[in-house]
Amino acid sequence: MSRPPTSSPQAAPRRLERGDQLPLMCCEPPGLRARALARDLRRFEAPGVDTVRGDELAVPWAEACGSNVLDVDGNRYLDLTSGFGVAAIGHRHPRVLSAIAEQGGRLLHGLGDVAAHPARVELAGRLVGLAPFPARVYFAVSGSDAVEIALKTAMLATERPGVLAFSPSYHGLSLGALAVSSRPAFRDPFAARLGAWVVRLPFGCPESELEQALRQGAGRLGACLVEPIVGREGVLLPPAGWLSRLGALCAEHGLVRIADEVFTGFGRAGELFVSETDGYEPDLLCLGKALGGGLPIAVVLGRAALLECWPGNGEALHTATFLAHPLACAAALASLDVLEREDLVARSRRLGEHAGSRLRSLPVPVRGRGLLWGIESDRAEVAHRWADQALRRGVIALAGGHRGTVLQVVPPLTITEEQLDCALDVIEQVVGR
Repeated sequence: MSRPPTSSPQAAPRRLERGDQLPLMCCEPPGLRARALARDLRRFEAPGVDTVRGDELAVPWAEACGSNVLDVDGNRYLDLTSGFGVAAIGHRHPRVLSAIAEQGGRLLHGLGDVAAHPARVELAGRLVGLAPFPARVYFAVSGSDAVEIALKTAMLATERPGVLAFSPSYHGLSLGALAVSSRPAFRDPFAARLGAWVVRLPFGCPESELEQALRQGAGRLGACLVEPIVGREGVLLPPAGWLSRLGALCAEHGLVRIADEVFTGFGRAGELFVSETDGYEPDLLCLGKALGGGLPIAVVLGRAALLECWPGNGEALHTATFLAHPLACAAALASLDVLEREDLVARSRRLGEHAGSRLRSLPVPVRGRGLLWGIESDRAEVAHRWADQALRRGVIALAGGHRGTVLQVVPPLTITEEQLDCALDVIEQVVGR
Protein backbone atom coordinates (compact mmCIF):
# COMPACT_ATOMS: atom_id res chain seq x y z
CA MET A 1 0.00 0.00 0.00
CA SER A 2 1.21 3.52 -0.75
CA ARG A 3 1.35 6.61 1.38
CA PRO A 4 -2.01 8.43 1.56
CA PRO A 5 -2.51 11.88 0.03
CA THR A 6 -1.23 14.58 2.36
CA SER A 7 -2.81 17.88 3.29
CA SER A 8 -0.87 20.99 4.22
CA PRO A 9 -2.05 24.31 5.63
CA GLN A 10 0.75 25.95 3.68
CA ALA A 11 0.74 26.64 -0.01
CA ALA A 12 1.76 23.72 -2.22
CA PRO A 13 4.82 24.17 -4.48
CA ARG A 14 4.28 26.76 -7.18
CA ARG A 15 6.02 24.58 -9.72
CA LEU A 16 5.85 20.87 -10.29
CA GLU A 17 9.01 18.82 -10.31
CA ARG A 18 9.44 15.73 -12.41
CA GLY A 19 9.41 12.59 -10.32
CA ASP A 20 7.38 10.45 -7.98
CA GLN A 21 5.10 13.10 -6.46
CA LEU A 22 1.94 12.17 -4.58
CA PRO A 23 -1.14 14.35 -4.03
CA LEU A 24 -0.72 17.41 -1.80
CA MET A 25 -3.87 19.38 -1.00
CA CYS A 26 -3.51 22.85 0.48
CA CYS A 27 -7.19 23.80 0.23
CA GLU A 28 -10.58 22.30 -0.57
CA PRO A 29 -11.12 22.34 -4.35
CA PRO A 30 -12.27 24.43 -6.02
CA GLY A 31 -10.28 27.14 -4.23
CA LEU A 32 -10.76 30.86 -4.36
CA ARG A 33 -8.79 31.42 -7.55
CA ALA A 34 -10.54 28.51 -9.28
CA ARG A 35 -13.92 29.97 -8.37
CA ALA A 36 -12.91 33.41 -9.65
CA LEU A 37 -11.72 31.97 -12.97
CA ALA A 38 -14.95 29.97 -13.28
CA ARG A 39 -16.96 33.18 -12.86
CA ASP A 40 -14.94 34.88 -15.59
CA LEU A 41 -15.28 31.87 -17.86
CA ARG A 42 -19.05 31.99 -17.54
CA ARG A 43 -18.93 35.63 -18.66
CA PHE A 44 -16.63 35.19 -21.65
CA GLU A 45 -16.93 31.64 -23.05
CA ALA A 46 -19.84 30.36 -25.13
CA PRO A 47 -21.83 27.61 -23.38
CA GLY A 48 -21.35 25.01 -26.12
CA VAL A 49 -18.01 23.80 -24.72
CA ASP A 50 -19.63 23.46 -21.29
CA THR A 51 -16.42 23.77 -19.27
CA VAL A 52 -18.26 25.10 -16.21
CA ARG A 53 -21.35 23.10 -15.27
CA GLY A 54 -23.60 24.08 -12.38
CA ASP A 55 -22.23 23.05 -9.00
CA GLU A 56 -19.76 20.46 -10.28
CA LEU A 57 -16.15 20.94 -9.28
CA ALA A 58 -14.36 23.09 -11.85
CA VAL A 59 -10.63 23.13 -11.17
CA PRO A 60 -8.53 25.01 -13.75
CA TRP A 61 -5.09 23.54 -14.33
CA ALA A 62 -2.05 25.77 -13.88
CA GLU A 63 0.63 23.23 -14.69
CA ALA A 64 1.16 19.56 -15.45
CA CYS A 65 4.28 17.41 -15.36
CA GLY A 66 4.65 13.65 -15.57
CA SER A 67 1.58 12.19 -13.85
CA ASN A 68 0.93 15.30 -11.76
CA VAL A 69 -1.31 18.32 -12.20
CA LEU A 70 -1.13 21.56 -10.21
CA ASP A 71 -4.32 23.60 -10.00
CA VAL A 72 -4.49 27.38 -9.84
CA ASP A 73 -4.81 27.30 -6.04
CA GLY A 74 -1.68 25.19 -5.52
CA ASN A 75 -3.26 21.74 -5.05
CA ARG A 76 -1.23 18.88 -6.52
CA TYR A 77 -3.07 15.91 -8.04
CA LEU A 78 -2.44 12.59 -9.71
CA ASP A 79 -3.91 12.55 -13.21
CA LEU A 80 -5.97 9.47 -14.07
CA THR A 81 -7.15 11.06 -17.33
CA SER A 82 -3.80 11.57 -19.13
CA GLY A 83 -5.41 14.72 -20.48
CA PHE A 84 -8.04 12.70 -22.43
CA GLY A 85 -5.33 10.14 -23.22
CA VAL A 86 -2.98 12.63 -24.86
CA ALA A 87 -0.31 12.49 -22.14
CA ALA A 88 0.45 8.79 -22.57
CA ILE A 89 4.17 9.49 -22.09
CA GLY A 90 3.37 11.89 -19.25
CA HIS A 91 2.79 15.61 -19.26
CA ARG A 92 5.64 17.80 -20.47
CA HIS A 93 8.10 15.04 -21.20
CA PRO A 94 11.61 16.57 -21.45
CA ARG A 95 12.32 14.95 -24.83
CA VAL A 96 9.14 16.48 -26.24
CA LEU A 97 9.94 19.90 -24.79
CA SER A 98 13.45 19.77 -26.23
CA ALA A 99 12.17 18.74 -29.67
CA ILE A 100 9.59 21.54 -29.69
CA ALA A 101 12.19 24.14 -28.70
CA GLU A 102 14.65 22.95 -31.33
CA GLN A 103 12.02 22.86 -34.08
CA GLY A 104 10.63 26.25 -33.03
CA GLY A 105 14.08 27.73 -33.46
CA ARG A 106 14.10 26.66 -37.10
CA LEU A 107 10.55 26.61 -38.44
CA LEU A 108 7.55 27.55 -36.33
CA HIS A 109 4.89 27.26 -39.03
CA GLY A 110 4.99 26.00 -42.59
CA LEU A 111 2.69 25.93 -45.58
CA GLY A 112 0.27 23.12 -44.80
CA ASP A 113 -0.39 20.92 -47.81
CA VAL A 114 1.67 23.03 -50.20
CA ALA A 115 5.22 22.68 -48.83
CA ALA A 116 6.59 19.89 -46.65
CA HIS A 117 9.36 20.15 -44.05
CA PRO A 118 11.94 17.60 -42.83
CA ALA A 119 10.12 16.67 -39.60
CA ARG A 120 6.98 15.88 -41.58
CA VAL A 121 8.85 13.58 -43.94
CA GLU A 122 10.65 11.87 -41.07
CA LEU A 123 7.42 11.36 -39.13
CA ALA A 124 5.65 9.92 -42.16
CA GLY A 125 8.48 7.42 -42.58
CA ARG A 126 8.42 6.45 -38.89
CA LEU A 127 4.68 5.86 -38.96
CA VAL A 128 4.84 3.79 -42.13
CA GLY A 129 7.48 1.67 -40.38
CA LEU A 130 5.09 1.05 -37.46
CA ALA A 131 2.09 0.20 -39.62
CA PRO A 132 0.90 -3.42 -39.52
CA PHE A 133 0.52 -3.43 -43.32
CA PRO A 134 2.18 -1.78 -46.36
CA ALA A 135 1.05 1.76 -45.66
CA ARG A 136 1.06 5.40 -46.52
CA VAL A 137 0.15 8.31 -44.24
CA TYR A 138 -2.61 10.88 -44.50
CA PHE A 139 -2.03 13.62 -41.92
CA ALA A 140 -4.92 15.10 -39.90
CA VAL A 141 -5.25 17.77 -37.25
CA SER A 142 -7.46 15.85 -34.78
CA GLY A 143 -8.97 12.45 -34.16
CA SER A 144 -12.32 13.40 -35.64
CA ASP A 145 -10.51 14.82 -38.66
CA ALA A 146 -8.77 11.46 -39.11
CA VAL A 147 -12.16 9.73 -39.01
CA GLU A 148 -13.45 12.14 -41.68
CA ILE A 149 -10.48 11.29 -43.90
CA ALA A 150 -11.05 7.57 -43.43
CA LEU A 151 -14.74 7.86 -44.30
CA LYS A 152 -13.95 9.90 -47.41
CA THR A 153 -11.27 7.41 -48.46
CA ALA A 154 -13.70 4.51 -48.17
CA MET A 155 -16.30 6.32 -50.24
CA LEU A 156 -13.78 7.25 -52.95
CA ALA A 157 -12.47 3.68 -53.07
CA THR A 158 -15.82 1.85 -53.12
CA GLU A 159 -18.22 4.51 -54.46
CA ARG A 160 -20.61 3.32 -51.74
CA PRO A 161 -21.59 5.86 -49.03
CA GLY A 162 -22.95 3.42 -46.42
CA VAL A 163 -21.06 2.77 -43.20
CA LEU A 164 -21.53 -0.04 -40.70
CA ALA A 165 -21.03 1.48 -37.23
CA PHE A 166 -21.71 0.41 -33.68
CA SER A 167 -23.42 1.53 -30.50
CA PRO A 168 -22.10 2.74 -28.19
CA SER A 169 -19.28 4.52 -29.99
CA TYR A 170 -17.57 7.89 -30.12
CA HIS A 171 -15.69 9.08 -33.20
CA GLY A 172 -15.83 12.87 -32.81
CA LEU A 173 -18.29 15.73 -33.22
CA SER A 174 -17.59 17.10 -36.70
CA LEU A 175 -20.50 16.28 -39.00
CA GLY A 176 -19.12 13.18 -40.66
CA ALA A 177 -17.70 11.75 -37.44
CA LEU A 178 -20.88 12.68 -35.58
CA ALA A 179 -22.97 10.71 -38.05
CA VAL A 180 -21.16 7.51 -37.07
CA SER A 181 -21.02 8.30 -33.34
CA SER A 182 -23.92 6.88 -31.38
CA ARG A 183 -24.89 9.09 -28.45
CA PRO A 184 -28.29 10.73 -29.09
CA ALA A 185 -27.44 13.76 -26.95
CA PHE A 186 -24.65 14.59 -29.40
CA ARG A 187 -26.54 13.67 -32.55
CA ASP A 188 -30.13 14.80 -32.06
CA PRO A 189 -29.62 18.61 -32.31
CA PHE A 190 -27.97 18.10 -35.72
CA ALA A 191 -29.90 15.06 -36.96
CA ALA A 192 -31.24 16.86 -40.03
CA ARG A 193 -27.65 17.33 -41.26
CA LEU A 194 -26.41 13.79 -40.68
CA GLY A 195 -27.90 11.84 -43.59
CA ALA A 196 -29.27 8.30 -43.52
CA TRP A 197 -26.29 6.27 -44.69
CA VAL A 198 -25.27 4.68 -41.36
CA VAL A 199 -26.26 1.14 -40.36
CA ARG A 200 -25.76 0.79 -36.61
CA LEU A 201 -25.48 -2.44 -34.63
CA PRO A 202 -24.79 -3.13 -30.94
CA PHE A 203 -21.06 -3.35 -30.19
CA GLY A 204 -20.19 -7.02 -29.76
CA CYS A 205 -23.43 -8.21 -31.35
CA PRO A 206 -23.84 -11.85 -32.51
CA GLU A 207 -22.27 -12.85 -35.80
CA SER A 208 -25.73 -13.55 -37.24
CA GLU A 209 -26.65 -9.86 -36.84
CA LEU A 210 -23.46 -8.84 -38.60
CA GLU A 211 -24.14 -11.20 -41.49
CA GLN A 212 -27.73 -9.99 -41.86
CA ALA A 213 -26.72 -6.33 -41.89
CA LEU A 214 -24.01 -6.95 -44.47
CA ARG A 215 -26.40 -8.88 -46.74
CA GLN A 216 -29.09 -6.20 -46.48
CA GLY A 217 -26.51 -3.44 -47.06
CA ALA A 218 -25.04 -5.00 -50.19
CA GLY A 219 -24.46 -2.34 -52.81
CA ARG A 220 -24.71 0.49 -50.24
CA LEU A 221 -22.24 -0.33 -47.46
CA GLY A 222 -18.69 0.67 -48.33
CA ALA A 223 -17.01 0.75 -44.92
CA CYS A 224 -17.08 -0.63 -41.40
CA LEU A 225 -15.91 1.66 -38.59
CA VAL A 226 -15.19 0.26 -35.14
CA GLU A 227 -13.31 1.07 -31.95
CA PRO A 228 -11.52 -2.15 -30.99
CA ILE A 229 -12.20 -1.14 -27.38
CA VAL A 230 -14.96 1.40 -26.87
CA GLY A 231 -13.23 4.24 -25.02
CA ARG A 232 -15.08 7.39 -24.07
CA GLU A 233 -18.47 5.66 -24.18
CA GLY A 234 -17.73 3.26 -21.36
CA VAL A 235 -14.50 1.20 -21.77
CA LEU A 236 -16.24 -1.77 -23.38
CA LEU A 237 -14.30 -4.82 -24.55
CA PRO A 238 -15.73 -6.99 -27.33
CA PRO A 239 -16.34 -10.72 -26.85
CA ALA A 240 -13.31 -12.91 -27.53
CA GLY A 241 -12.80 -13.38 -31.27
CA TRP A 242 -15.48 -10.86 -32.23
CA LEU A 243 -13.12 -8.37 -33.91
CA SER A 244 -11.52 -11.12 -35.96
CA ARG A 245 -14.91 -12.39 -37.18
CA LEU A 246 -16.05 -8.83 -37.93
CA GLY A 247 -12.94 -8.17 -40.00
CA ALA A 248 -13.30 -11.40 -41.96
CA LEU A 249 -16.97 -10.74 -42.75
CA CYS A 250 -16.24 -7.17 -43.88
CA ALA A 251 -13.46 -8.39 -46.18
CA GLU A 252 -15.81 -11.03 -47.61
CA HIS A 253 -18.41 -8.35 -48.43
CA GLY A 254 -15.90 -5.86 -49.83
CA LEU A 255 -16.09 -3.26 -47.05
CA VAL A 256 -13.15 -1.05 -46.18
CA ARG A 257 -12.22 -1.89 -42.58
CA ILE A 258 -11.61 1.27 -40.52
CA ALA A 259 -10.27 1.04 -36.97
CA ASP A 260 -10.64 4.09 -34.74
CA GLU A 261 -7.64 3.78 -32.42
CA VAL A 262 -7.39 7.47 -31.62
CA PHE A 263 -7.79 6.54 -27.94
CA THR A 264 -6.34 3.00 -27.80
CA GLY A 265 -3.37 3.39 -30.15
CA PHE A 266 0.29 3.60 -29.07
CA GLY A 267 0.10 1.37 -26.01
CA ARG A 268 -2.92 2.58 -24.07
CA ALA A 269 -4.44 -0.91 -23.94
CA GLY A 270 -1.14 -2.79 -23.68
CA GLU A 271 -0.69 -3.23 -27.44
CA LEU A 272 0.72 -0.87 -30.02
CA PHE A 273 -2.49 -1.30 -32.06
CA VAL A 274 -5.31 -3.37 -30.58
CA SER A 275 -7.18 -3.88 -33.85
CA GLU A 276 -4.31 -5.70 -35.52
CA THR A 277 -3.45 -7.76 -32.44
CA ASP A 278 -7.07 -8.87 -32.08
CA GLY A 279 -7.48 -9.87 -35.72
CA TYR A 280 -9.54 -7.07 -37.26
CA GLU A 281 -6.76 -6.32 -39.81
CA PRO A 282 -7.79 -2.76 -40.69
CA ASP A 283 -7.39 -1.17 -44.08
CA LEU A 284 -7.43 2.30 -42.51
CA LEU A 285 -6.13 3.01 -39.01
CA CYS A 286 -7.08 6.31 -37.31
CA LEU A 287 -4.56 7.51 -34.76
CA GLY A 288 -4.12 10.64 -32.65
CA LYS A 289 -4.10 11.75 -28.99
CA ALA A 290 -0.93 10.07 -27.65
CA LEU A 291 0.91 10.57 -30.95
CA GLY A 292 1.60 14.27 -30.41
CA GLY A 293 3.00 14.06 -26.88
CA GLY A 294 0.81 17.04 -25.96
CA LEU A 295 0.41 18.85 -29.29
CA PRO A 296 -2.50 18.36 -31.71
CA ILE A 297 -1.81 15.95 -34.54
CA ALA A 298 -3.50 12.85 -35.95
CA VAL A 299 -3.07 10.53 -38.91
CA VAL A 300 -4.72 7.88 -40.97
CA LEU A 301 -2.43 4.96 -41.74
CA GLY A 302 -3.87 3.35 -44.85
CA ARG A 303 -2.99 0.50 -47.12
CA ALA A 304 -0.88 2.06 -49.83
CA ALA A 305 -3.00 0.79 -52.73
CA LEU A 306 -6.22 1.97 -51.08
CA LEU A 307 -5.02 5.55 -50.62
CA GLU A 308 -4.34 5.76 -54.36
CA CYS A 309 -8.09 6.45 -54.72
CA TRP A 310 -7.51 10.13 -53.86
CA PRO A 311 -7.31 12.10 -57.13
CA GLY A 312 -4.18 14.12 -57.76
CA ASN A 313 -5.66 17.11 -59.54
CA GLY A 314 -3.49 19.86 -58.08
CA GLU A 315 -5.85 20.70 -55.23
CA ALA A 316 -5.97 18.96 -51.85
CA LEU A 317 -9.49 17.60 -51.30
CA HIS A 318 -9.09 17.32 -47.54
CA THR A 319 -6.59 19.54 -45.78
CA ALA A 320 -6.13 22.23 -43.12
CA THR A 321 -3.97 25.28 -42.50
CA PHE A 322 -2.11 23.54 -39.67
CA LEU A 323 -1.72 20.18 -41.42
CA ALA A 324 1.41 18.35 -40.22
CA HIS A 325 2.43 21.41 -38.23
CA PRO A 326 6.22 21.53 -37.69
CA LEU A 327 6.02 21.70 -33.89
CA ALA A 328 3.47 18.87 -33.74
CA CYS A 329 5.57 16.67 -36.04
CA ALA A 330 8.68 17.27 -33.91
CA ALA A 331 6.72 16.47 -30.76
CA ALA A 332 5.32 13.30 -32.34
CA LEU A 333 8.79 12.09 -33.32
CA ALA A 334 9.98 12.65 -29.75
CA SER A 335 6.90 10.89 -28.39
CA LEU A 336 7.54 7.83 -30.56
CA ASP A 337 11.17 7.82 -29.34
CA VAL A 338 10.00 7.79 -25.72
CA LEU A 339 7.44 5.09 -26.40
CA GLU A 340 10.15 2.85 -27.82
CA ARG A 341 13.09 3.66 -25.52
CA GLU A 342 11.06 3.37 -22.32
CA ASP A 343 9.23 0.26 -23.60
CA LEU A 344 5.92 1.82 -22.63
CA VAL A 345 3.70 -0.65 -24.47
CA ALA A 346 5.02 -3.50 -22.33
CA ARG A 347 4.90 -1.25 -19.26
CA SER A 348 1.25 -0.50 -19.91
CA ARG A 349 0.55 -4.21 -20.10
CA ARG A 350 2.44 -4.92 -16.86
CA LEU A 351 0.98 -2.06 -14.84
CA GLY A 352 -2.43 -2.85 -16.28
CA GLU A 353 -2.29 -6.35 -14.84
CA HIS A 354 -1.54 -4.87 -11.42
CA ALA A 355 -4.25 -2.23 -11.70
CA GLY A 356 -6.76 -4.80 -12.85
CA SER A 357 -6.02 -7.13 -9.95
CA ARG A 358 -6.81 -4.31 -7.52
CA LEU A 359 -9.78 -2.84 -9.33
CA ARG A 360 -11.49 -6.19 -9.74
CA SER A 361 -11.73 -6.42 -5.94
CA LEU A 362 -14.23 -3.55 -5.98
CA PRO A 363 -17.90 -4.46 -5.38
CA VAL A 364 -18.99 -3.12 -8.78
CA PRO A 365 -18.42 -4.17 -12.41
CA VAL A 366 -14.90 -3.37 -13.65
CA ARG A 367 -13.45 -3.91 -17.12
CA GLY A 368 -10.34 -2.90 -18.95
CA ARG A 369 -7.03 -3.73 -20.52
CA GLY A 370 -3.57 -2.23 -20.21
CA LEU A 371 -3.96 1.19 -18.59
CA LEU A 372 -7.53 1.71 -19.81
CA TRP A 373 -10.14 0.81 -17.18
CA GLY A 374 -13.78 1.56 -16.47
CA ILE A 375 -15.61 1.20 -13.16
CA GLU A 376 -19.37 0.88 -13.63
CA SER A 377 -21.94 2.43 -11.29
CA ASP A 378 -25.69 2.03 -11.46
CA ARG A 379 -26.42 5.75 -11.90
CA ALA A 380 -24.65 8.73 -13.43
CA GLU A 381 -24.85 10.71 -10.20
CA VAL A 382 -22.92 7.96 -8.42
CA ALA A 383 -20.06 8.01 -10.94
CA HIS A 384 -19.89 11.81 -10.75
CA ARG A 385 -19.87 11.63 -6.95
CA TRP A 386 -16.95 9.18 -7.12
CA ALA A 387 -15.07 11.61 -9.39
CA ASP A 388 -15.75 14.57 -7.07
CA GLN A 389 -14.66 12.64 -3.97
CA ALA A 390 -11.50 11.47 -5.72
CA LEU A 391 -10.71 15.06 -6.70
CA ARG A 392 -10.98 16.20 -3.09
CA ARG A 393 -8.43 13.50 -2.23
CA GLY A 394 -6.03 14.62 -4.94
CA VAL A 395 -6.88 12.28 -7.83
CA ILE A 396 -8.35 13.48 -11.14
CA ALA A 397 -10.64 10.95 -12.82
CA LEU A 398 -13.53 11.46 -15.23
CA ALA A 399 -17.02 10.06 -15.13
CA GLY A 400 -18.09 9.05 -18.63
CA GLY A 401 -19.72 6.36 -20.70
CA HIS A 402 -22.78 6.66 -22.88
CA ARG A 403 -24.97 6.90 -19.76
CA GLY A 404 -22.43 8.78 -17.63
CA THR A 405 -22.12 5.83 -15.26
CA VAL A 406 -18.46 4.86 -15.73
CA LEU A 407 -15.49 6.18 -13.75
CA GLN A 408 -12.49 5.98 -16.08
CA VAL A 409 -8.95 5.12 -15.00
CA VAL A 410 -6.58 6.28 -17.75
CA PRO A 411 -3.21 7.22 -16.21
CA PRO A 412 -0.05 8.08 -18.15
CA LEU A 413 1.89 5.00 -19.18
CA THR A 414 4.83 6.54 -17.30
CA ILE A 415 3.06 6.72 -13.94
CA THR A 416 5.26 5.30 -11.19
CA GLU A 417 4.16 2.24 -9.27
CA GLU A 418 3.89 4.26 -6.06
CA GLN A 419 1.76 6.90 -7.77
CA LEU A 420 -0.47 4.25 -9.31
CA ASP A 421 -0.98 2.51 -5.98
CA CYS A 422 -1.74 5.83 -4.29
CA ALA A 423 -4.37 6.62 -6.94
CA LEU A 424 -5.87 3.14 -6.63
CA ASP A 425 -6.04 3.57 -2.84
CA VAL A 426 -8.16 6.66 -3.42
CA ILE A 427 -10.38 4.87 -5.94
CA GLU A 428 -10.96 2.08 -3.42
CA GLN A 429 -11.86 4.65 -0.76
CA VAL A 430 -14.46 6.45 -2.87
CA VAL A 431 -15.96 3.41 -4.57
CA GLY A 432 -15.82 1.11 -1.54
CA ARG A 433 -14.69 -2.49 -1.22
